[in-house]
Amino acid sequence: MAYESRPAASMSRPDRWLAFLRVVVGLYFAKAVVTKLGIFMVGGILPLPGVSDRWIGVMPKIIAKQASANPILFYKHFLDNTVLTHPETFAHLTAWGETITGIGLTLGLLTGVASIVGLVLAINYGLATQWMSSGQQGLHIMLVAMMIAFFFARAGRTWGLDALLWSARPRSLFARRPFS
Repeated sequence: MAYESRPAASMSRPDRWLAFLRVVVGLYFAKAVVTKLGIFMVGGILPLPGVSDRWIGVMPKIIAKQASANPILFYKHFLDNTVLTHPETFAHLTAWGETITGIGLTLGLLTGVASIVGLVLAINYGLATQWMSSGQQGLHIMLVAMMIAFFFARAGRTWGLDALLWSARPRSLFARRPFS
């Protein structure tokens, strides 16, 4: 009687492992909700989230350090002449981009949008910090690879709200699994 091997239950569901990774990466980005956003009262009665004054003040200092000896000249120029001349705009873009990425990936909600926003952030953060340490290079390369995988695998359909969202529209381009 020949031994018949069967894959372990945990190994037979790669979509669940991808969903697990999506949630962990989402939580990494979702920390922006605490570190970069705050609650502001509109008209003294309506609490709404907004970018914190602390982040608006700190972000230009971080960017100036990243630009200081950046060997990628086109990106150094972008940091010096675009980001640092409009620091409040870029503070808002980074805070809301990380929030969108974090919430989207954690909940599996509009995962394609969240992964594209995360991809743009990871590329920019990588270009800004790659010269500072090899750890920075590895982190951002991994984030770029994961965002691409989350996008093309439609990772929000396992353990995510995308499954509910797109099940109502089964003929949608977004409801179909790619390459299947």
